[in-house]
Amino acid sequence: MAVPSVPFARMNGCGNEILVVDMRETTARVRPDAAIALAGRAETHFDQIMAIHQAKTPGTDAYVRIINADGSEAEACGNGTRCVVQALSAETGQTRFTFETPAGLLLAEEHEDGLISVDMGKPRFGWQDIPLAEEFRDTRAIELQIGPIDAPVLHSPSVVSMGNPHAIFWVKGDVDALALDRFGPILENHPIFPARANISIAQITSPTSLTMRTWERGVGLTRACGSAACAAAVSAARTRRTDREVAVTQPGGKLSILWREDEHVIMTGPAEWEWSGMLDPETGNFVRDAAEGREIG
Repeated sequence: MAVPSVPFARMNGCGNEILVVDMRETTARVRPDAAIALAGRAETHFDQIMAIHQAKTPGTDAYVRIINADGSEAEACGNGTRCVVQALSAETGQTRFTFETPAGLLLAEEHEDGLISVDMGKPRFGWQDIPLAEEFRDTRAIELQIGPIDAPVLHSPSVVSMGNPHAIFWVKGDVDALALDRFGPILENHPIFPARANISIAQITSPTSLTMRTWERGVGLTRACGSAACAAAVSAARTRRTDREVAVTQPGGKLSILWREDEHVIMTGPAEWEWSGMLDPETGNFVRDAAEGREIG
């Protein structure tokens, strides 16, 4: 049996279950089979693994790979990024970071009150950039529905890329009343989304607030999804449903989303440390630390 060899921490961002894995001292990678094995155990179940590697680009603090519970890779994870910031800040005392991810550079900062802000970059609205399988000139609402043609359960979602593809269906009633566990898998894998998509249902509760639930691509139902919160906030403002700064409530908690005038989306919220241990990135074997520390390195 392989010996667990790299530090990791179980954390969460607004209930979004995260494993932060420190790969800076190895050239190995977290294998998909190892990720699936970890996700299959109650103790280490996760929505995303944030694998921290040595920086590739001068001026950045680390390269972060993002791995979903099904072993696939994601381009962005805002809640996971906050967890990485908290873990590295506890180790180094540093409060500002620049991370390189498959979606590009992410700037993040831990505030004195413990909340963490992540600059999620600029949303992309072009149908090719999301991406969609066919042209839609106006992505504020595309032709897509589920249910009977004359009485669809969900229809006309806003679509946007936050480094990863999102579709937001607007509803007037309680978001908990809809069976997202049934509709989510169908919509995630709909042919209109060649790279699959994160599927959210959202209810506007005021000009400065909304409530939502998300079926996350490669994960399933999740208590929180940071990039989905950003996608919903941006789409709500773009369709004149809300202002450009909103409080987004998800099952796991609340995030503050600001779509600045320079088009950058700033997400602010908490991160929580649960426990730490050592992990074998090739098999998923792990051991918990006897004493609970606050550092991964």
